[in-house]
Amino acid sequence: MAVANLSPEQAIRTEVRRQDNNRRAVRIWLGFVLLALFCLVLVGGATRLTNSGLSITEWKPIHGVIPPLNAAEWEEEFKLYQRIPEFQQLNSDMTVDQFKGIFWWEWAHRLIARAIGVIFALPLIFFWATGMIEKRLRWPLAGILALGGLQGFIGWWMVSSGLSVRTDVSQYRLATHLVMACLIFASCMWITRGLAPHSDDTAPTKTSHRWAAAIAIFSLFQIYLGALVAGLDAGFTYNTWPLMDGAVVPGDLFIQQPFWINLFENPKTVQFIHRLGAYTLFALALVNMVIALRAAPWTTHARRAVVLFSLVTIQAAIGITTLLLEVPLHWGLLHQAGALVVFGFAVANWRGYYGEYPRATVIAERD
Repeated sequence: MAVANLSPEQAIRTEVRRQDNNRRAVRIWLGFVLLALFCLVLVGGATRLTNSGLSITEWKPIHGVIPPLNAAEWEEEFKLYQRIPEFQQLNSDMTVDQFKGIFWWEWAHRLIARAIGVIFALPLIFFWATGMIEKRLRWPLAGILALGGLQGFIGWWMVSSGLSVRTDVSQYRLATHLVMACLIFASCMWITRGLAPHSDDTAPTKTSHRWAAAIAIFSLFQIYLGALVAGLDAGFTYNTWPLMDGAVVPGDLFIQQPFWINLFENPKTVQFIHRLGAYTLFALALVNMVIALRAAPWTTHARRAVVLFSLVTIQAAIGITTLLLEVPLHWGLLHQAGALVVFGFAVANWRGYYGEYPRATVIAERD
């Protein structure tokens, strides 16, 4: 039936149904993007834990998709690696076969990053051209695509810090790279959650959304601290808990001068602050859950608060186990995955207090 022959009420229902179908398609697309970003962060973590991040010493956004295909090309790639301090000072006895083991991690990380650019850009163009993306979301999504391009540059900026003087990448640049990945992940999660149906339950308190925001933001800060720990290999030291170096508050936390540099470059201080961050996040999630259960025990918001606290608790247990085992690869990756799950759920929980994007109530323009 033509739209012109419909009554106003039927036209509104038709338009709302069309918008709901479009939103569902966009959510599915962004869900794939979120999954790909999750995999990218995990492979990036494996690249760090296996010390593979400096195995590719050139930035070739297009040509770099193709790995070495024969023995001569592998020798050429290996010679490039032999020029940097990491090989000369730490891996001078490495063979080509051993080099392949670290090369594939970094190559896979870059390949997934390129693939995400494709699975984000092409559907975005299609949805935009066909009018399936609401006007309010077009430029925010384009902004996320731009952040992805910037992230590629940040990744190379990070790698370049370890090619001339250092034997590893700068922890500052590593943390910047990870935080940017998390911001892209959070942006996709925020929009996806806004397109999904929401409960009509009233927020437990007038400040519930602020607690949700605090937990999400502090989760990101904790990830930043974890990146500093990884960048300094601080997780391989002081592998005891709850005491650290035999004390609740270890000594020599501010031994370097100026004192503030310890917050970023002293492995003991950085690990200790990461521990304090974990305790703080646990306390925030606990208080948020208690408030929600007392104020509105049977609401969706209260259930989400329970889930969030449970995720934080599980992540804390994983972190302690990873530390006590001296960061084996699988536990280290599980800890990184847990951090992203907590952060993603915290962002979705925060977004849940604002309701879904307004639905169409009149026939809107489709261009």
